[in-house]
Amino acid sequence: MRVLVTGATGYIGGRLVPRLRDAGLQVRCLARAAGRLHGRFGESVEIVEGDLDDSGSLVAALRDCEVAYYLVHSMASSSRFAQVDRETARRFGDAARAAGVKGIVYLGGLGDDRDALSAHLRSRHEVGDVLRESRVPVVEFRAAQIIGSGSISFEMMRYLTERLPLMIAPRWVTTLCQPIGIRDVLAYLIGALSLPRRSRIYEIGGGDVLTYREMMLRYAAIRGLKRQIVVVPFFSPTLSSYWVHLITPIPARLARPLIKGLHNEVVVRDSNAANDFPNIHPLGYDDAVRLALDRSRSGERESTWFDAFAARAPRGDFAGLQEGMLIDRRVGEAAVAPARVAAVFSSLGGTRGWLSSDRLWRIRGWMDRMVGGTGLRRGRRAVNGLRIGDVVDFWRVDAYEPGRFLRLRAEMKVPGRAWLQFEANPKGSNACTLVQTAFFEPRGLWGYLYWYAVAPFHASIFGSMAKRIIDAAGSASVTEVTR
Repeated sequence: MRVLVTGATGYIGGRLVPRLRDAGLQVRCLARAAGRLHGRFGESVEIVEGDLDDSGSLVAALRDCEVAYYLVHSMASSSRFAQVDRETARRFGDAARAAGVKGIVYLGGLGDDRDALSAHLRSRHEVGDVLRESRVPVVEFRAAQIIGSGSISFEMMRYLTERLPLMIAPRWVTTLCQPIGIRDVLAYLIGALSLPRRSRIYEIGGGDVLTYREMMLRYAAIRGLKRQIVVVPFFSPTLSSYWVHLITPIPARLARPLIKGLHNEVVVRDSNAANDFPNIHPLGYDDAVRLALDRSRSGERESTWFDAFAARAPRGDFAGLQEGMLIDRRVGEAAVAPARVAAVFSSLGGTRGWLSSDRLWRIRGWMDRMVGGTGLRRGRRAVNGLRIGDVVDFWRVDAYEPGRFLRLRAEMKVPGRAWLQFEANPKGSNACTLVQTAFFEPRGLWGYLYWYAVAPFHASIFGSMAKRIIDAAGSASVTEVTR
């Protein structure tokens, strides 16, 4: 079976594609900027460039596909999201019918149509209706908040809980919600392929029904944070969206439709999903949150937050907040093969040092030892060659693809979790782009204060490190670098 996935650069589509591929399906991805997906899923996944606004490219992308996944919406890119989503869904449904597609799988939003739904939830339901008007069978899943890194509603809750020891919250925090973990959502999306080809709607949710207040307090307990929430009656959705804009990096225009939707109860009210998918037993809220926060054990890149950042990251240097992570990203062009650049960054640490500001690295190692950490004394197992799990000074190899990719997880004493990631992405026959990214997931206010306190040192260290990696790759052979 060949399937088409739209929205493959998003956090759901990006995790769905590898699972479909591993299930033995032929997977085709449609992307406006196909270059951002090349190399991400492997050669077994077909990447085609096209636009949902272009009916011709849609028909071409859908040709020979039995099922198409519709995982896109325009809320983040347009204030006219309802109209844009309606028009895009109609174009996609018509193209699917013209291409002979046998079924569409769509992920929408939970909510009772008999209620006065917010514009966001009403639009999500309307998209399903428009897709069904194409007369192509549509399996529509309706979900509430999805617990997974990259989900904007989950990240909004994270920001607020992480940053505010005392929250003055509007009344919507007492609304009931039935959140669901990303792994269960993926299980439903894949399970839809085995259903008979006819239209149906499934309401899906996790094992717990909670208020948003309870969700934030339980999140805080899992993170070991002490939080208090005081509910007041005078916060309007507009005022709440500006408060989110002030406290978090989520802009008010994106927060406002989400907050308006929080007035609606989003709870599963029928048992169709349980009846038709008896092998799926959704996780409870606490377990789903722990899995979403478990960065350290994730070697599967499709299930990490970092891919969601990479899909939306600016092309050049970037420093700041992005969806719950503090980022320092450096990009440089190298006129050498990716393997040469990768050989340099794979040899960092130990007796060789870090190519940049070694004195500052030694000071940081001394500071770590003073507070009970390991410092830089561990070095590395071998001068050349790495394996997942290897120690590199006060880092550990979290993910490694020889000749292309390295991610190090910090084991120093910091108020949060930190990673340092290197990518050598091919660009032409004998050139590549080096992408060096420091990620920091702060733990409470101390985490943010720590990051901004060391930001001047990061600017010095990380900026020159990327340049020197490229210089070293251009001035030495691979064997000289790794010797």
